Amino acid sequence: MISVHRSEDRYRGGDEAAGIDTRHALSFGPFYDPDNLRFGPILACNEERLAPGAGFEEHPHSHTEIVTWVVEGELTHRDSAGHSTAVRAGDVAHLSAASGVRHVERNDGEGPLAFLQMWLAPLEPGGEPSYTVVPGIADSTPYALPGAGAMLHVRRPAGGERTAVPDAARVYVHVVRGRAALGGEELGPGDAARITGARGLAAVAVDGPAELLVWELAG
Repeated sequence: MISVHRSEDRYRGGDEAAGIDTRHALSFGPFYDPDNLRFGPILACNEERLAPGAGFEEHPHSHTEIVTWVVEGELTHRDSAGHSTAVRAGDVAHLSAASGVRHVERNDGEGPLAFLQMWLAPLEPGGEPSYTVVPGIADSTPYALPGAGAMLHVRRPAGGERTAVPDAARVYVHVVRGRAALGGEELGPGDAARITGARGLAAVAVDGPAELLVWELAG
């Protein structure tokens, strides 16, 4: 089964006066939809846009696996475990909040910042927090989150090229750039497909190259 969710249907959050524009794909904060609480371990999929100088001041997380994908600009990350880094387009950043961590996320650059952030529930609570950045991850190189029973695949098909969708209990496909055809539907930037019981599916880039984030989920 494939359920398509369009970018324009996301709930708009953030703080316009503070230079923060957020679009939520699942229930988050003041936006509550009892039929859209999660998809497998995925708890949130937020599109964030920060103006220069804007950001999220220090705030806590616990028992959450947070993966960030920068689309444009540079994201500054600092946390209470002593990590401080700049995350750029093409990098995979993974914060495992474990038993608890505090962090800051800001746009310290001179241009706009756009990033996608996904929160996943861990299989087991607790543990020590950790932070990992994989710079410039290569096309089709998977990034494993064993603590959440998940695998992230980055796919960048050229125009007309097919890319296989993993056969898995659940798959979440998010279109970052370009357009892609999947299961009889055409998806554009910000659109997503939630797939249950995927078998033999493929996405095809339409009208030029595309960039897709594909989550392979165990349950």
